[in-house]
Order: sequence, then structure tokens, then C-alpha cells
Amino acid sequence: MRIDAHQHFWLYKEETHSWISEDMKVLRRTFLPNDISYTLKKNKIDGAVLVQASQSIAENKFLKEMSDAYAMVKGIVGWIDFSAKNIADQLREYAEDPVMKGFRHIVEDEEDPDFLLRDDFMNGLELLAKYDFSYDLLIRPRHFESTLACIRQNPNLSFVLDHMGKPDIKKQEFDQWAQFITDLSQFSNVHCKISGLVTEAEWRKWEEENFRKYVDFTIKSFGKDRIMFGSDWPVCLLSAQYEEWLKICQNLTNDFSEEDKNKFWGRNATNFYKLK
Repeated sequence: MRIDAHQHFWLYKEETHSWISEDMKVLRRTFLPNDISYTLKKNKIDGAVLVQASQSIAENKFLKEMSDAYAMVKGIVGWIDFSAKNIADQLREYAEDPVMKGFRHIVEDEEDPDFLLRDDFMNGLELLAKYDFSYDLLIRPRHFESTLACIRQNPNLSFVLDHMGKPDIKKQEFDQWAQFITDLSQFSNVHCKISGLVTEAEWRKWEEENFRKYVDFTIKSFGKDRIMFGSDWPVCLLSAQYEEWLKICQNLTNDFSEEDKNKFWGRNATNFYKLK
């Protein structure tokens, strides 16, 4: 089964999606499965993991409705308030829904570099492991140190790094990011999505070679068993069409064995998120 491990859908509302700024006008509309289903079928992608794009319980309900209506939705990474007093009750209820696979907080928007180490957040992460959920890491460089500390304290929780930690490809900054990837990859409970890079490059002015050293380093660090393909569609449309990013990933993994290609294009995501 070939899986896109990182997609978003939304019913666009300015107040809900305030992160979509003026220079992101292409994203200021509704995106639903019908907008991408033909492209997925054409490229033999069997399904996708939907990831939250706004921070509300209503988001989970919306993504659940998408999964009920469309077979292409194989799993959901939702949002939950880690500071909620009844978080255990919420997780217990979500655990009864087989399509709910994990949760994410948009930490990249948090100015506090130690946000992940806050007591309430750490308590929530511990409960995620208890109820067999995973956690998607969406961070910026200011969170690198606390991310490592957080993972060190949560050895029983499965983490996946979204968008390879968002290296600054536009400026070709590498060393700090590479050290973080090296350190992060030492934790066997952490996986990594090869996703979201086109928006970290100069929009629509990138070349495939801009990404090579970052992807190669990530693959070398995590190995072939802990990486997975993700498109970050429709956010990727800021800089590239779906099939453009797909082609980049095909070219950069062209020397993989057939076994390793199967892992990258679906098996690793299927195993990580326990997809059916």
C-alpha cells in the first residue's frame, strides 16, 4: 500500500486559518478529497494520513467526517489540548476510533523554546503513549534542544518529525540542522517524514539539487526503515504542484532497492501509524 503520510483538508475560514497569510493566497480556499483524489490515483497512491491544520476539537470531528466519507483516508493525526483536565477521558474516547492514530500541536508557532517541556504538555505526551497514540513533531530550530530533551524523557512514545525539522533551504543553512538530525536519529522511537521541503526553499524558484544534501543526510541518519513520504498538500502548492514534489522524491530515492522503495512509499508509514 502506497501512502502519503502528510496531507491536509480544510473548509477555509479566515478566522480559523489565520496562519494563511496574504502571500499564501493560493491556500485561501477549501480543499477536500475530491481536489486530490485523481492525482493520487494517477500516481498509484492508495491513501493518505490527514494531519490537523487548526487547533480545535472541531478539527478532529471534521477530519473524522472525511475519513467516514472517503476510503482514501487511512489515518488521522488530530489535535488535543494537553492542558485539559479531562485529557485522559478524551484520549480514552479517541482510542475507541481506529482511524485516530496520533496528535499534533503546532509548536513551530510557539515562541517559547521550551514549550515541549512544559509540565502539562509532558503529562499529555505520557498519556499518548498509554493509549497507544503517536505524536507528530512540528518545530523550528529554536525548539531543537527541547525536542531532544522531550524525547529523552518519553522513550515509550512513538514520534515522527514533520518536514525533516524544516531546514532553511532558501538560505542553504545546514550545520545546526544536521547536528539536530544526527542527535534525533539516535532515538529508535523517532521516525521522519520526507515532506514539506519545497516551502522551505525559494517559492517556485527552486531546483531539485537544492534538496539533495538535506534528503541524503536524513536518509543516512535515520536509515531506510524510519523514513516516509509525505506531500504536505495543499500547503506545498505555495511552491510546487503535488507531482513536482513526487518526482523530486522519486529521483532522490531512485537508487533504493525495491524493498526499500516499498518501505519509503508506504510500508514504513503503514507500520508507524498502524494503518489498515
